[in-house]
This record gives sequence, structure tokens and C-alpha cells, in this order.
Amino acid sequence: MSMLSFERKYRVRGGTLVGGDLFDFWVGPFFVGFFGVTAVFFAALGTLLILYGASLGPTWNPWRISIAPPDLSYGLALAPLAEGGLWQIITVCAIGAFVSWALREVEIARKLGMGLHVPFAFSFAILAYVTLEVFRPLLLGAWGHGFPYGIFSHLDWVSNTGYQYLHFHYNPAHMIAVSLFFTTTFALALHGSLILSAANPVPGTAVLTPEHENAYFRDFIGYSIGTLGIHRLGLFLALSAVFFSAVCIIISGPLWTRGWPEYWTWWLDLPIWR
Repeated sequence: MSMLSFERKYRVRGGTLVGGDLFDFWVGPFFVGFFGVTAVFFAALGTLLILYGASLGPTWNPWRISIAPPDLSYGLALAPLAEGGLWQIITVCAIGAFVSWALREVEIARKLGMGLHVPFAFSFAILAYVTLEVFRPLLLGAWGHGFPYGIFSHLDWVSNTGYQYLHFHYNPAHMIAVSLFFTTTFALALHGSLILSAANPVPGTAVLTPEHENAYFRDFIGYSIGTLGIHRLGLFLALSAVFFSAVCIIISGPLWTRGWPEYWTWWLDLPIWR
């Protein structure tokens, strides 16, 4: 069906979490709702604060603009605007915008009569962000352990944090997360290539069906997870990768303060080597 008829079918009342019919409105093809309003508010306020922080100097170069967290000496206290207070308010705005967007997705899902898979998946991205900017700094006792808002400064923070623990890829949770990210890419690449090959056959031949796709993987690896199963597997792998990414950073510092290669000395101490 065309997009216009699709909109008419699903642009129905109800499904809102807050405000009822008062906030059950659309702007063009986009559903807004109460949480759409709050998402726009927080996103706009956070963006304006970033621009204000950039106006304080020293550069308007978009690659080098940076809003840094407070100095470690402030601990978990509120800092003056120019000394990290902006970062604190922008962080609140970011969390407000992300959570508002997720709740708007819940309202859309309820309106469409579908499951909550999309907001559930997005909540893992929110978890990763909050872990970096809230949970880990709280556990370490200072907001200064959060990452700055900027392109180069953010990359520098990632690099410096990695070197702080010598070889960050020796972090076991980091190993699991990276493996899951690559596995997600590999599994969905296999799925996508199979769909493309089935839907775009050699000219003059018929488009193939899911039965052919299942038969291909049974011949290729001895098993086919099925058309629904591959999407469930992809979701599981992707969310697991994000979860272990959050684990890998939150254990670095609060739970482990030395270089990660040193962690693996337990392997050398196993009695099987004696």
C-alpha cells in the first residue's frame, strides 16, 4: 500500500501515556505526543547550551568545540557554568531527550498495536550513554570522569581511557562486546545477502521464496534459523554487544584499577601449569 494509505490506517487515537487526547497530535506525517514535545524541548535546550559553550571560546571549529565535564576537584558537586556546569546541564538535557524519544516510541508502538521491541532496543543505547556519563562517574566519585562533548576531545578521551589501563582490549568484557559486534555484523550480512540474492535472481528466472532461503542455509551450515529467527538472533546479538560494552567500561576504574593485561595473571597461576 502507498505511504498515504498506510498513514490513514494507523493514524488513530489512543495509545498515549501522558496527556490523553490533549497531546495526541501529529505534525505532518510525524506523531508528536507529550514525549515528542519534551524531546524537542530537551534537544533544543541542550543544543543551544552547546552553542553557548562554544561562544565562550576558544574556537568555532566544529571539530574542536568541546564542552568538558567539571574538574575532578569538584567531585559530585555542581560546578560553575564555565567550569563544567554547562556539561552537567547538557547531560541532563541529553538524558531527557533520549528517554522522551524512547517513551514516544512506546506510544507509537501502542498506537500501532505492535510489540515494544524498538523502544526496548533503544533503551540499551540509553543505558550505554548513562553508564558512561552518570553511573561510572558516580562510582568513581566525580563527574570529571565522564567524557566531554566534542568530536576530537571525545576521541582523545576514549584513547586516554584506553591507555590508562594499558591495553584496554585485554578487558574481558571488551573482548566479549567486540566479538558480539562482529558476530552481529556477520549474521545480518549473511541474512541481507541471502535476501538480496533471492529477491534479485538472474534475469528471466523467478524470485525465490523463504523455502529456498532455508534450504540454502541447511545445505551451507546444516541449519536454518528461519525468517523470524534471524531477526530475533540479530536483536539478541546487537543488544548483548551494547550490554557488554557498558559492562566493560563500568568495571574499568570502579572494580579494576590496574592495567588489564595484569588481570590475566590468574591464567598463569592455574595449577595445570605447575
